[in-house]
Amino acid sequence: MFAIPLAWLQLKRERIRLLVALAGIGFAVILMFIQLGFRDALFDSAISMHENLEGDIFLISPQSTALIAMKSFSQRRLYQALSYEGVESISPIYMDFALWKNPIDRRTRSIMIIGFNPSEKVFSSAIVSDMSPTQIPDTVLFDTASREEFGPIPDLFKTGKPVTTEVRSRRVTVGGLFKLGASFGADGNLITSDLNFFRIFSRKPGLIDVGLIRLAPGADANQVYLDLLQGLQRLDLKPGDITDLNDCAGLRKKELARNPTEPKGDVIVLSKQCFIDFEQEYWKSSTAIGFIFGLGTAIGFVVGTVIVYQILYTDVADHLAEYATLKAMGYRNGYLLSVVFQEALILAALGYIPGFLLAVILYNLTRNATALPIAMNLERAMLVFCLAVIMCVISGAIAVRKVQDADPADIF
Repeated sequence: MFAIPLAWLQLKRERIRLLVALAGIGFAVILMFIQLGFRDALFDSAISMHENLEGDIFLISPQSTALIAMKSFSQRRLYQALSYEGVESISPIYMDFALWKNPIDRRTRSIMIIGFNPSEKVFSSAIVSDMSPTQIPDTVLFDTASREEFGPIPDLFKTGKPVTTEVRSRRVTVGGLFKLGASFGADGNLITSDLNFFRIFSRKPGLIDVGLIRLAPGADANQVYLDLLQGLQRLDLKPGDITDLNDCAGLRKKELARNPTEPKGDVIVLSKQCFIDFEQEYWKSSTAIGFIFGLGTAIGFVVGTVIVYQILYTDVADHLAEYATLKAMGYRNGYLLSVVFQEALILAALGYIPGFLLAVILYNLTRNATALPIAMNLERAMLVFCLAVIMCVISGAIAVRKVQDADPADIF
């Protein structure tokens, strides 16, 4: 069947048409890559902080919806966790947004500030290696992956000269650097001590935004989690209800089925994975961003399908007499249909290559311009390739009906 490369010969015969088809498919591939890349960058950047927190279980307020909209709760609830067997230590974390003044052009921009006790290991060493500068009053650490609108702070700091500016109209000094990364919710980040955080926001101790709990080595994580859910969140759960520390949705369903009208407690207890899922769920379901990127991907798919259909239909129509001749020579419909599908697969493969290469370039440009963690990965590359193949196969399936109309009588 494949001895004669009829599909390729037909495609390359009209080279201009082939180039137009490849350009259209490449555009559709790029559009799908960009939409999926932005969507994944959104989710990855949103949970960058969560992934780098050195904790096993976390407490947040039931009124909190995402990292950019955390609500405070009583610090006493976190200290109560210390009384549970298996809990080794705790760390209160404070978070809020304030206006940062660019020390070069004096423009202001909102930045996230994270405060905690500098003597406690809250972030992994890969993110923050030295918190000692924050023990000095009005001293902060600056995120090197923040957007450039905050000013060339890393370059200024590396010169060895003091870098001072204003945060919430309070004069602060940059005492060090760290790298966490910007997100769709926060263009930049600062880390400082809890005392400096109180000075900047005039907040009194006693109210925290996130409670970090570390378990003792060898502790039964499921049992500790169950105890905290029952004691702090007041959930009516049984030991058999927790078989997976990260099955938060399943736990909540069991609790609602057992007590559908019971009010929530004043804190929510989450494992680290559930804390990550909590953040991602907000961006997926509570904002229009995830839907928009999904819609953009679907539009790219439809556009590519229409383009390939037009190319294949035109090609079939131009060679209808030849198809009829092949039928008269004894070739069956199955062979003729396979030619059209071969053309569709060739177009998918050839159109995918330039789309992939241009997407990689656009990813790099976007990452440099926005500081978002957008990059090509194997999973997305395979997904878009499969979508391109499906897109072309669907187009071929629609266009192939024209081949079936080919009649040997048409050649006379």
